[in-house]
Amino acid sequence: MNILETITERTKERIRGEKKQIPINEIRKKAEEKASSDTTKFAFEQALRAEGLSFICEAKKASPSKGLIAPDFPYVQIAQDYEAGGAAAISCLTEPFWFQGSDRYLEEIVQKVSIPVLRKDFTCDEYMIYQAKAMGAAAVLLICSCLDEGQLKAYHQLAEELGISALVETHSEEEILTADRIGAKIIGVNNRNLKDFTVDINNSIRLRELVDPKTVFVSESGIKGGEDMKALYKNGTDAVLIGELLMRAEDRKKKLAELRMETRKGC
Repeated sequence: MNILETITERTKERIRGEKKQIPINEIRKKAEEKASSDTTKFAFEQALRAEGLSFICEAKKASPSKGLIAPDFPYVQIAQDYEAGGAAAISCLTEPFWFQGSDRYLEEIVQKVSIPVLRKDFTCDEYMIYQAKAMGAAAVLLICSCLDEGQLKAYHQLAEELGISALVETHSEEEILTADRIGAKIIGVNNRNLKDFTVDINNSIRLRELVDPKTVFVSESGIKGGEDMKALYKNGTDAVLIGELLMRAEDRKKKLAELRMETRKGC
């Protein structure tokens, strides 16, 4: 198995354990109750449709490709710095083994910021979508390489029923077409190949032309600075998801503000 398949299998095992602790009927009820009183449906999509290039900034402690990124991980402060620096949304890792994430991180961040938060995890069960809603997430990640088309369609529909957005992640022309068939409103291209960790932002540039201009287009991972973002924006990218570049910055708020300013000047 490649690393993506290994992570997905471990996630399935983890969710089986969590279902024993909190049955699906219970987590579904919490999610549906939250959805019925929610006044900010699809806030993630709306944030990314704002004029200019939107920034989804990631709170990430570690990754399989880079190992430990942030030994000191004040996740709430990181999220608040991103919001103060002009982020449109936060991406919070909840996968606990390879990324050292936690559901608790997301729950606490949601309470402390006013911008929408994406639950960044390897969604492989409808249970995880109910969890995301119950925790206050505004969006979930659906990775085409982890799911068949039937699952993608069902999970995307469930997210919509709960009033949360789905970022449908692709890596190839075939996956772009799959995302389009299931009615994805937000399509992301991961510039990092999760099977071998190679990075190429031209993957986003090349695949953008296959996506309807009305669909929100997100370039994910491997973005090294302003020049990359200017090239992506000029090619029709609506938003960028940035993790390591900001996580390694001494002053994340300042770095994000500088990137936003540099991108605006170039575009």
